[in-house]
Amino acid sequence: MAVPSEAALAGAVHRRVTVGKIMMYVVLVLLALVMLVPFAWMLSASFKLNKDVFTFPIQWIPQDPHPENYINIWKQIPLLRFIGNTAFITVIVTLLQLFTSSFAAYAFAKLRFPGRDALFVMYIATIAVPWQSYMVPQFIMLRSWRLNDSPWAIILLQAFTAFGVFLMRQFYDGVPDELCEAARIDGLSEYGIWAKVMLPLSKSALSTLTIFTFVNTWNDFLGPLIYLTTESKKTIQIGLRMFISQYSTEYGLIMAGSVVVLIPVLIVFLSLQKYFVQGIATSGLKG
Repeated sequence: MAVPSEAALAGAVHRRVTVGKIMMYVVLVLLALVMLVPFAWMLSASFKLNKDVFTFPIQWIPQDPHPENYINIWKQIPLLRFIGNTAFITVIVTLLQLFTSSFAAYAFAKLRFPGRDALFVMYIATIAVPWQSYMVPQFIMLRSWRLNDSPWAIILLQAFTAFGVFLMRQFYDGVPDELCEAARIDGLSEYGIWAKVMLPLSKSALSTLTIFTFVNTWNDFLGPLIYLTTESKKTIQIGLRMFISQYSTEYGLIMAGSVVVLIPVLIVFLSLQKYFVQGIATSGLKG
């Protein structure tokens, strides 16, 4: 019986690996297409009248498109004001979270003080507590500070995040302590080390946190619903509810508004996506 040569065995192994990669790519492409179906339906529905939105089978390309939906959304509600309010809250919250999370993470990762690990565990444990469980006392507290019906109530609540501290600390743990020691020998204070050593090295982690924070704040619905009552202060997610009346819902306009609202999120993600995978891999969030 002939014994296969090493070249034949290597070729067989190479073919199996190639087939495995092809199958993996096919599965990933199919999963990506499945995830894109709702977005494709939203885009298609944004060019339809209400009576055509839920027709079955779905008409992915409308026979009678109505691009005027994208004009009517600016006329029927103050969409520009809502987008401006949302952008104001989102930008400030994102900047504050980047500052507070990276600052606290540096202390938890590189400074030594009594009770550091216990304090970190207790702080991170707050992630497991659902917001709905302390939503009412939080509202009462902010109302006593006269911050109800103010965007600063939402900004104050979201300026600190245990998730951001965890993400940044996991990254800082991978930075050699020798860099910090060398900076201290050169005369840098802890603030200087954080600003001149740690932040420049953490672009990937900061970009990842920026994406998470921006998306979550931009899409926040419950917070603005609770704290903002004046129409001129409402965010875009609350503003889209104005297309829903007691007797009818203008789904075509809602979908058109949703497409417009999605654009800033796409811009932020596409601008930072080259750092996103690297940030996930280096921040301890791998699956």
